[in-house]
Amino acid sequence: MSLVSERIGQFFHDGHRLEYTEYGGGEDWVVLLHGQLMPRRMHEPLARHLASQGAHVVTLDLLGHGRSDRPDDPRLYSVTAFAEQVVTLLDELGAPAAVVGGTSLGANVSLEVAAIAPDRVRGLLCEMPVLDNALEAGILAFGPMLFWARFVPVTVRAVRRVTRAVPRGLVPFWAGIALDTCDQRPAAMAATIHGIFFGRIAPASATRRRIEAPAMVVGHPSDPIHPAADAAMLAAELPHGEFVEAQSLLEWRARPERLHALAADFVSRCFATAPLQDAGRTASPTAR
Repeated sequence: MSLVSERIGQFFHDGHRLEYTEYGGGEDWVVLLHGQLMPRRMHEPLARHLASQGAHVVTLDLLGHGRSDRPDDPRLYSVTAFAEQVVTLLDELGAPAAVVGGTSLGANVSLEVAAIAPDRVRGLLCEMPVLDNALEAGILAFGPMLFWARFVPVTVRAVRRVTRAVPRGLVPFWAGIALDTCDQRPAAMAATIHGIFFGRIAPASATRRRIEAPAMVVGHPSDPIHPAADAAMLAAELPHGEFVEAQSLLEWRARPERLHALAADFVSRCFATAPLQDAGRTASPTAR
């Protein structure tokens, strides 16, 4: 893989500071969004690969995550609010449109961006969306986290103290991501989970069926929180969706070559043709 430039930047949305990293350059913009409570650094390997193929990639820490601000008010957190932050990022960078994608929460936010600002989305790269079939497992996974953060905050502080003491340079990359994910502040963690749980998790099915952007949807077998059935359902709902089944839950982490290549090819195709809405407007006069 060729070397690519990397730059850290920041911007403000509704008075809150958000941090991002840019990889590469050019006009083929890609925005990658992390999973819930995880840092933007989780997408560093994919960002570097896409940038080495000519894309201009940006990874963003959404509000309450990573190195961005972490306010304690749950009313500030929702998938819609996160999507608005992505649109502000595109404005800040002067990017007219981008392939927007992410993992888990990031996949849902990407769908929301396509719903609220369809003209800013050239394509969707959604890994492990959290939709209808994930409700019970999601509650079981994040409900206890909300309880401990809200009512026994000393436990979250203790985990943070222990994990922050581990030098990231001494552990493998994904172990470092796990340690970074454990670096939580109780009040902000509780607010984030609360806001996401009780807000709009994703656009409704009827809205998803009207999203015209091409989409690559990746699902994993044997993942109760992110059932492959949700990914397959989403790909079928989207008018221009394609479903890719990962070989395992860890394929994109441990053996990423196949999925990296598929993602790079998808991004290239998104920018090789005019946006579908523009193509439709161009074709309409001759269709009469």
